[in-house]
Parts: sequence; structure tokens; C-alpha cells
Amino acid sequence: MSPMGDALRRRIQQDRFESPLQEAILNLMVAADSVRDLFDRTCAELGITASQFNVLRILRGIHPEGHPRGEIARRMIERAPDVTRLIDRLEKQGFVARDRTERDRRLSISRITPAGLELLDRLEPRVRQVHQHIALRLSASDQRELSRICEAVYEETEGAEP
Repeated sequence: MSPMGDALRRRIQQDRFESPLQEAILNLMVAADSVRDLFDRTCAELGITASQFNVLRILRGIHPEGHPRGEIARRMIERAPDVTRLIDRLEKQGFVARDRTERDRRLSISRITPAGLELLDRLEPRVRQVHQHIALRLSASDQRELSRICEAVYEETEGAEP
């Protein structure tokens, strides 16, 4: 493993940083982009986006019930500007079904379909490979520490103005 900072310096071709904080933030952004890219490529193998995978994962968690669009949006890992469009695409592919509630006909509930469940079953081994790829680089202790650090970053900043 290279000394701290060498990988980032090579990746962004920058020799100096304003501060250790700037270096840490840039490292976090590069690492997040790297993980996102792994998931994007994995999902693309089966014809969906990582955001669509996230929606399906959320709906599988409540299956056989469903969620309204706003609840799906709240549970997304990455905020998506147009959850309705994501659900529309998944519905067209047969992975999600929507129906109106009895109480409020304007409110639709999205549910994962058997085809959506089957797609997630096919994706699971690929997702485990992504996890394994990362696990080979981080000890269990490092994984816990990374989670702790990430939560410290976003827990305090969610919804807060900079």
C-alpha cells in the first residue's frame, strides 16, 4: 500500500493541498466516485442504473407492501431529482407496478414485481463481488472506522447550510 496521499496525488495530479482537511475531502470524493462507478457498471450489466437498483432495493425491503414516491425519495442513498421518472422507467421494464390508494386517488404506491425481485436475485452475486473487491482493501476494523467517519461527515451536514 502506498503512503497516505500518494494515490490521491497521482489520481488528481496535484502535489500539494491547502490543508489535511482539503486532502481528506478530496479523498472522500474520489473514493465515493470509485465505489459509485463500480456499482454503475455492475447494474449496467443487467440494464439498470444504480439509482434504479436503489429504488428496487427499497421496494424489496417493504415487499409485498409498497411505498409512495416521497417515501422512496427519502430513503434513497443518493438524492435523485426525479424519482417519478426513475419509477416510470422501472414500471416500463416490468420491475415495478403502481396503483392508487383508496384514501387518496392522487397518491400512487409503487411495489416491486416478481420480475423486479428476480432481477435483484440476479444482481446479488455481482453486488457481493463489488463488496468483496472493497473488503480486500479494508480490514474489518477499517470498515467500521470508515463508517464512523462517514457518518460523522454526513450526520452533521444533512440538510444544514454550509
